Amino acid sequence: MLARIVEALRAARTVCVVGHVRPDGDCIGSQLALALALEGQGKEVTCWNEDPIPEKYRFLDPEGRIRKPVAGPEFDCVVATDAASWERLGPSLTVAIQRRQLLINIDHHVSNTRYGDLNWVVPRQPSTGELIHRLLRAARWPITPAIADCLFTAISTDTGSFQYPTTLPSTYHVAGELVARGANLARICQEVYQSYPLPRVRLLKRVFSRFRLAADDQIAYCWLSRADLLRSGADPADTEGLIDHLRAIEPVVVACLFEEQEPGLVRVSLRSKSERVDVGAVAAQFGGGGHPAAAGARIAGSPLSVRRRVLAALKRALVNNHPSVARSPSRAERWQTATPTSTG
Repeated sequence: MLARIVEALRAARTVCVVGHVRPDGDCIGSQLALALALEGQGKEVTCWNEDPIPEKYRFLDPEGRIRKPVAGPEFDCVVATDAASWERLGPSLTVAIQRRQLLINIDHHVSNTRYGDLNWVVPRQPSTGELIHRLLRAARWPITPAIADCLFTAISTDTGSFQYPTTLPSTYHVAGELVARGANLARICQEVYQSYPLPRVRLLKRVFSRFRLAADDQIAYCWLSRADLLRSGADPADTEGLIDHLRAIEPVVVACLFEEQEPGLVRVSLRSKSERVDVGAVAAQFGGGGHPAAAGARIAGSPLSVRRRVLAALKRALVNNHPSVARSPSRAERWQTATPTSTG
């Protein structure tokens, strides 16, 4: 499949590189790295995302390559990076990329729906950034310092700075190569991990003051309303990573963050730090998806109704997968290929 993708990209003249809504570091880094590499090969490249780049990743895109989609252009090839499903690209983006010859889907999510004409989905990989690195190496395209910055950011953010248990030995080798090729570690660490905007800190304060525990302290959850974001001066991107603070609480097995997106629609983020609970399976019950260790869904309903239904599902998962109950090898194997969670 990799060889077919390289051949298709070589043949294409116009390429659009797209990512999922609410983009994270892996999405942004993978998009930009591939876009820069294709530009280096003389391609006419468009880079689209339905949502803006979070503040902490804007240093990767000083020239503003990533833009909102517009209707009209026709592309030889569209490449979707880090997006598990067609719907995850967002409604306006899926409309804007209808006029295309070929759709390539590159991703590492176990829940990927294989929606492309060419699908390169490798769930065992900790990040899509590593797949893009493999693509560039297979094509023998140069990895410039700017591309190295993007790929290192993608890999680092999706492995929790190489702390998560699904981080592979090869992940460290790739990271080392990217440093050798010019990745600026000092700047990446400063921008991504050591520069919290004040609105995010205000949201974090609300999380710490409002979170609740359930199921004998095995579940930690918190609710954020649209009013909370307005009062904090935050935008939706500032909520990224807040759930990790709940997950890090010592007795907690599962963390859950409820965000009001609009009246009657709630975004639910789920994180598990034990193979006992597959939050990807829980999210699937509500039309969402993800990994056994990290998943989410958008659920229609009132805040109270959504909260009750999700917490009930999490409690059932905890009971059904009590440590005394034997687990099948397939569950363990699925856990090993998941996007990992905090090691505590």
